[in-house]
Amino acid sequence: MIDPRAVIDPSARLADDVSVGAFTIIGPDVDIGAGTWIGPHAVINGPTRIGRDNRIYQFASVGEAPQDKKYAGEATRLEIGDRNLIREFVTINRGTVQDAGVTRIGDDNWIMAYVHIAHDCRVGNQVIFSNNASLAGHVRVDDYAILGGFTLVHQFCAIGAHAFCAFGSGIKKDVPPFVIVDGSPARPRGLNAEGLKRRGFTDRAQQALRQAYKTLYRSNLSLQEALVELQGMAQEQEEVAQLVSFIEQQTRGIVR
Repeated sequence: MIDPRAVIDPSARLADDVSVGAFTIIGPDVDIGAGTWIGPHAVINGPTRIGRDNRIYQFASVGEAPQDKKYAGEATRLEIGDRNLIREFVTINRGTVQDAGVTRIGDDNWIMAYVHIAHDCRVGNQVIFSNNASLAGHVRVDDYAILGGFTLVHQFCAIGAHAFCAFGSGIKKDVPPFVIVDGSPARPRGLNAEGLKRRGFTDRAQQALRQAYKTLYRSNLSLQEALVELQGMAQEQEEVAQLVSFIEQQTRGIVR
């Protein structure tokens, strides 16, 4: 399962059925779970923990030191969950001590070629990163979000669950859940109605979110005024409550 031309540090811990391609380098303090496949010419440095059944393609750089001038060699780490697809030339950096010291990737994510995930980012589950999407440091991306090709996300921004960022989006503020954005700077373009249908949201939930979107973006209310209206709606619909919770926690302002 391990090509003899691969270079693996003796302290790295690989499950018995991990497959490693030719000329791949795996450094010390790397832990890789069962069923994971690693192609040729990848580089994985630690401290890094990788779960089960992941696929990491050639020329990916996983667990490298953060691109942060304040980084001084501290033992920060990267944690990757299960069943992630990491394609060619993807770069994922470890965390920094200025944050929690860890970059986290959840489960079942689709990370296409040339994607960059910087230090201290937190990526949920079932997220799609199209080619060349890039996250600056300290970004959070929630479950089922989709980032189109060449999407750029400013540091400390958050992208809510089920949000859709069209190709070439330049994101400098938080993107609320369920919302479509595009442009640079990114602007709201509507509710991610097709995504909601595909993921089985009820008709009632979809209708409530359509009304919430109109309140937030088409009512000529200030953000605080809209939030008051949404808080009332949130008492009757869980998805609207999720939207309200995201807005209440935002720190950079929301795309509006």
